[in-house]
Amino acid sequence: MSQVLHLAGYRFVRLVEPAVVRERLFDAASALGIKGTILLATEGINFNVAGAPAAADAWLQRLAEDARFAGIDIKRSVSAHLPFRHLRVKVKAEIIRMNRPAIAPDAERAPAVAGPTLVRWLRQGCGDDGRELALLDTRNAFEVAAGAFEGAVDWRLGRFSEFPQAVSVHAGALRDKTVVSYCTGGIRCEKAARVLREAGLHAWQLDGGILRYFEDTRGAAPHWRGNCVVFDDRGQLDTQLRPAPPAGS
Repeated sequence: MSQVLHLAGYRFVRLVEPAVVRERLFDAASALGIKGTILLATEGINFNVAGAPAAADAWLQRLAEDARFAGIDIKRSVSAHLPFRHLRVKVKAEIIRMNRPAIAPDAERAPAVAGPTLVRWLRQGCGDDGRELALLDTRNAFEVAAGAFEGAVDWRLGRFSEFPQAVSVHAGALRDKTVVSYCTGGIRCEKAARVLREAGLHAWQLDGGILRYFEDTRGAAPHWRGNCVVFDDRGQLDTQLRPAPPAGS
């Protein structure tokens, strides 16, 4: 395989029959030689897969045949080698585990800030509402160690399911600030932003996460330092979305 196309995406949307969806997506991916992980739950879909470019595009077309998945925001990157060894399509309680199933998947999405706007906010030190800006990293501590935004708030999470409790402990320090939650590809910071807003904070999410920020800023990634951890055999990506060795190696 001379080149591999990576596709990462998610959508919070109500699925009443995730097991039925699983069979269809597994069959389509298997037939096209797609590898990676697809998670389904009553709250939606989350996937990180890869394959030959033509096969990956064909799988996206099959995915979009279900209107609930049409137009999903896709993060794309390429590499020379397939970073997954198997295809796994699983039905879970949540597509990103927070142990908060009460967060309705079809509820209004928390407001999102695009990469270029975040660059401006970081430069001026506040959001357009004039409140002091606070970036909140919703990833696990080992991911933060590989790379993060300068000055971001880091609650040293061991797993994402710890986030709601961390909000109850630390929310006071973020009161009256414009809080922008961020993560790798957008799914954790979207769910996190809902919890932050439930706690009464002025919360936004970084649209598409770190990977989209790298794309939107054409790899310049102002105020970012280090690499971004991804959960496949590539390990970490640099701001150009290229596989990168861990810092210091």
